[in-house]
Amino acid sequence: MNIIETNLKDVKIIETTVFGDHRGFFTESYSKEQFFAAGITHQFIQDNHSLSVEPGVLRGMHFQTPDKAQTKMVRATTGVIYDVLVDIRVGSPTYGLWEGYILSEFNHRQLLVPKGFAHGFVTLTPNCNVQYKVDELYSKENDGGIAFDDPEIGIIWPMQKDKLILSDKDMKHPTLGELENPFVYGEI
Repeated sequence: MNIIETNLKDVKIIETTVFGDHRGFFTESYSKEQFFAAGITHQFIQDNHSLSVEPGVLRGMHFQTPDKAQTKMVRATTGVIYDVLVDIRVGSPTYGLWEGYILSEFNHRQLLVPKGFAHGFVTLTPNCNVQYKVDELYSKENDGGIAFDDPEIGIIWPMQKDKLILSDKDMKHPTLGELENPFVYGEI
């Protein structure tokens, strides 16, 4: 297993060992023992799975507020996505910064999304299955988000805004500056 540090504080890319031959491949996408040995000690309690049929589906930028904040471990099991994180932890050395990562069925990468990050992705190919583990159950009362097109953050999505397909909910999130932000670096 290979753990890659990113420019965002506490965000990691995880590459598990992939064994491939003429039949396809095999990988252990999660092994508690191996992940704990690598310092990833989150207690994941739920697996989620989404299907986005068309390219350009944007889901985000989501988070859950404390005391139901979630750490996520995200992967694309079919298709290719551009996965984006924004550090929204007040006082963090990378507060307000974003990064995007390609996750795909081909690179087998997983992304560790810590509590206090807004998370979203856009599909680059048809029929993207995205699966992710979380360490806290879904809570409607704690469900939140920030605008995918917040000009102060300046996320550069890989396609034009008029080509994106969003839910009504995801088009109405506040900007980071408008957010009543409950996340404080070091307190989550």
